[in-house]
Amino acid sequence: MRQGNLLPREWDHMADIVTPEVRSRMMSRIRGRNTRPEVALRKALHRRGFRFRLNAKKLPGSPDIVLPRWKTVLLVHGCYWHRHPGCRKATTPSSNVAFWAEKFSQNVERDARNIRDLEEAGWRVGVVWECAIGQEPPPGLIRKVEEFIENGQPARMDFE
Repeated sequence: MRQGNLLPREWDHMADIVTPEVRSRMMSRIRGRNTRPEVALRKALHRRGFRFRLNAKKLPGSPDIVLPRWKTVLLVHGCYWHRHPGCRKATTPSSNVAFWAEKFSQNVERDARNIRDLEEAGWRVGVVWECAIGQEPPPGLIRKVEEFIENGQPARMDFE
């Protein structure tokens, strides 16, 4: 009764229009590293002369960008997965609501724990949200991130 990747007619009331197998394949391809926003930010910082390490496994949460010279890390958070408050990209699926609520809750708790652990270890933490970066990071954002890195204060900052 299935035609291609579409679900049979009795499942029409569900929000998802692909089979569970196809959805699983699609979700497995979502990257945790080298995402477009992360690469765009790294390129912009590199052009400004910053040198950094990537995904330092010895640090809590394996931060996306590590600037040891300034004892600073930058976390590039996707608005959807990390639940950027008030962002239009932080939508919630209408199917399997309990699963997604738990998944998102765990992500937010893990983020808070990693940030706390990084701060306790003496690292300054900058969270750069995907929506602030866009296709190409705006010059104003890069200036703010650069000031955060070089000035040494505050200990934590969100870039929205």
